[in-house]
Amino acid sequence: MTPFTRLLVEGGPLAAFFIANARAGIMTGTGVFMAATALSLLISWRLERRVPIMPLVGCFFVLVFGGLTLWLEDEVFIKLKPTIVNLLFATALFTGLALRRNLMKPLLGTVMSLDEEGWRRLSLRWACFFVLLAVLNEVVWRSLSTDAWVNFKVFGIMPLTLLFSATQVPLIMRHQLPEKEAGAE
Repeated sequence: MTPFTRLLVEGGPLAAFFIANARAGIMTGTGVFMAATALSLLISWRLERRVPIMPLVGCFFVLVFGGLTLWLEDEVFIKLKPTIVNLLFATALFTGLALRRNLMKPLLGTVMSLDEEGWRRLSLRWACFFVLLAVLNEVVWRSLSTDAWVNFKVFGIMPLTLLFSATQVPLIMRHQLPEKEAGAE
């Protein structure tokens, strides 16, 4: 997939959620989010003949928490989803670090080659960032309106994640392996 197509496929469900919520409320927005997320996985499969692990995990949680939201008619479940998913990712990364197993390397190793210290530091930083996102989600959904939370989810989390990713470039550049070593790995 081209980067633009990937952005549309992975960001489309969030955009659909935002639009549906603005027009018809959180329950309709949640249903549209669930359908759009499942559709994006099907499109990924169709275009690449594989489903990336992160969108697959995200889809699972959207379907579970979205389903609970609709079934119980309680928006708190869809609001909890980002907190739980971010804490799950943080826990996985912290556990991997504690066990001296790097979980980011299998996910990103085809995109970049880093030395072990680079992978360790990057994992630690991402784990801490996931905790920060979970805390921010809790503060926003518990203190602001549902529409404000949806706006934060769409226009806050994504830019924060992109900004955080950009701040990791110096670390990645410092710990990047030369092409010869990367190929040997």
